[in-house]
Amino acid sequence: MPVVCVVGARPNFMKMGPVVHELARRGIDHRLIHTGQHYDEDLSEVFFRELDLPRPDVDLEIGSDSHARQTARILIAFEEVCSRFAPRLVMVAGDVNSTVAAALAAVKLGIPVAHVEAGLRSFDRAMPEEINRVVTDHLSSLLFTTEASGEANLRREGIAADRVHFVGNCMVDTLRRHAEAAVAETPWEDFGLAPGGYALLTLHRPANVDDPAVLGSLLAVVGRIAERLPVVFPVHPRTADRLAAAGAAPPPAVRRCPPLPYRAFVGLMARARCVLTDSGGIQEETTALGVPCLTLRDNTERPVTVEQGTNRLVGTAPERIAAAVDDVLAGRWPAGRLPERWDGRAAERIGEVIERWSAER
Repeated sequence: MPVVCVVGARPNFMKMGPVVHELARRGIDHRLIHTGQHYDEDLSEVFFRELDLPRPDVDLEIGSDSHARQTARILIAFEEVCSRFAPRLVMVAGDVNSTVAAALAAVKLGIPVAHVEAGLRSFDRAMPEEINRVVTDHLSSLLFTTEASGEANLRREGIAADRVHFVGNCMVDTLRRHAEAAVAETPWEDFGLAPGGYALLTLHRPANVDDPAVLGSLLAVVGRIAERLPVVFPVHPRTADRLAAAGAAPPPAVRRCPPLPYRAFVGLMARARCVLTDSGGIQEETTALGVPCLTLRDNTERPVTVEQGTNRLVGTAPERIAAAVDDVLAGRWPAGRLPERWDGRAAERIGEVIERWSAER
């Protein structure tokens, strides 16, 4: 009866990668299942190579679809995986559709679920990821948290304390393992830039890219920023589709490129003057790297990055974004500190919990 680890989208690979390596180190029988939620070279295949992940035992090849259809297709396909492998535990990570679908399929079959990165809450139910987080946490038997707010949220929602384990951040495990090599590749040179001489931008949240007016406003202010500080913009496929549908494009001063491999992106992030993003994971990675992060949202499910790290919520109002960049360029930005247990050993703590849990069953 193996432990089945589920990945499906780009963020999952960085969160589950260290866990898969740790299970192998401990000799715990496991299988890796890829739902195929992200499936192309830029968002999937390159991560298996760069993170030294084993090839998945099963690739469900689900692909893109609406939230409902994609979740349903994963649910049906993963039920068959559970019937085939009869796992003792299903491990999911993060907050994507693959996460909640695999968890629901497993629980319906009486299989316990472990959730890596449990307890995070933005308290914004308009975000699909928030729904996935809440549902997955309430389905899970083992909940692995990254920060104190996660424990507090789960306690407030009535989840028993003995199911919750504060282990740290697996994305930081991955970052610490690869950051030095990523910087050594000097990816900024591909854009004719120097360390500390550029900003990095990512956009993909529906609230920011689905409304042409909001997307246009964001790109306009980024264009003005780029006249003072070069901006590199790896364009997510979702954002590229929205730009094409609107007949829009980033201003000429913004250096647009396709999604980048993990190490190239980490190298750029590590030496950026600042990062502008609506991504949750990048808020964590910039905190771990000590890089100023301007989050283009009014809320965050990762409050420790604001309370202790280098992150600031600047929203989408152009004047707030421009003022925050002014603060960065003037040196008015907190240095931040590394949150508790973001020490590269989160997967090791998860492995310890799984061994104890298995021995008690």
